[in-house]
Amino acid sequence: MPIREDVVVIGGGLAGSIAALAAAESGASVRLVSHKKSTLRQASGLIDVLGYVDGEGPHADPFAAMAELPDEHPYSVVGEDAVREGLRLFDEAVGDAYRGGHTDANALVPTHAGTVKPTARYPESVAPGLASVEEDALLVGFETLTDFEAPLAAEHIDASGVPFDVRGATLRFPMEFRADAKVTRYAQALDEDERLNDGTGVRRAVAEAVADELDGEARVGFPAMLGDDNAEEVRQDLSERIGATVFEVPTGPPSLLGLSLEDLLFDALNEAGVRMSVGNPVLDYEAENGRIEAVYVDQKHKRVPYHAEEFVLATGGLVGKGVRSNRERVEEPVFGLRVPHPEDRYEWSESEAFGDHAFARFGVVPDGEMRPTTETGEPQFENLRAAGGVVGGANVARENSAGGVSLATAAVAGTRAGEEVRR
Repeated sequence: MPIREDVVVIGGGLAGSIAALAAAESGASVRLVSHKKSTLRQASGLIDVLGYVDGEGPHADPFAAMAELPDEHPYSVVGEDAVREGLRLFDEAVGDAYRGGHTDANALVPTHAGTVKPTARYPESVAPGLASVEEDALLVGFETLTDFEAPLAAEHIDASGVPFDVRGATLRFPMEFRADAKVTRYAQALDEDERLNDGTGVRRAVAEAVADELDGEARVGFPAMLGDDNAEEVRQDLSERIGATVFEVPTGPPSLLGLSLEDLLFDALNEAGVRMSVGNPVLDYEAENGRIEAVYVDQKHKRVPYHAEEFVLATGGLVGKGVRSNRERVEEPVFGLRVPHPEDRYEWSESEAFGDHAFARFGVVPDGEMRPTTETGEPQFENLRAAGGVVGGANVARENSAGGVSLATAAVAGTRAGEEVRR
């Protein structure tokens, strides 16, 4: 039987989730289709709106800095109100699990790499570690968790000019795991307060080791590994045992903070009545008179049509394979949407590794309603909108704007799709 909804959203990351929530808020029936697990589990869990423009920053007020962006930037296309609407949808989805909604100003969050990152929304567990908190800090790493070098991170954070003393220490985790154990294994041990051979709980053993290392610091930063199901309980328990405020430092993939954000968004989607089809790639589409009639999804090697009045494409950029490139061209693979790029591939990048690379801005070119356009500026399909990394015009890594671009474009795409269904 063909599947029919008012709105079909293709892509299950941050942009796809927020677009689906925006469409559902209008009263439309919504289905979210995702091929693979979302890239949220590879992300830091932070929501960056805008930290830098043309390499200058960090900017304290991301909204004030938007005036400096070029016309083709997604923020310039959708406007400041769309960014605020995207943040509203996000705040309602995650509830009290995130901080930052009380102000327009960026917070400065120390990360595992030793950078101090300007961000607009951050997990509750990260909040005590902000660079604006003038309390000395101890960063703690563990010998078997090699992705977080606490002494090196502390050295870099100290060199950035933070208003407190910070140092790092590498300790031995009191339980022995396989050499290839993932961070989730450490989180599970702390979640369940697993017992050591002498009957001591692992939380107590960790707390005692850290307390012995303390030298008057008021707060202690751990890599983001302090539990999953019972993360807040673990953090509070360690704080009481150590005698200092415990916080988490955002880490690289696989990211527990990203996994937790994915869970929060999926819970919000379920509550909003959004139907989800995960693990099913979109193979093709059917169009008539400039409108998408259906997308064909692979379900156990069968082409199943998903019909809808409106469609939102949120499959990501080059990293998420929502935009693909080879030696000759750059393309959007699902609908064959236009992705402008220089013919000479040597113009796709700069000679400097951290330069302003053209490829970082590759993506579809939307109109004000987030409909991908042709070379003449006309919508390629009347009822197809784009959101997130598949939208071009922003170097989100250089700008620290990935989260905000996803939220703003998704808010417009999802809302407009829902409004069209109601007409």
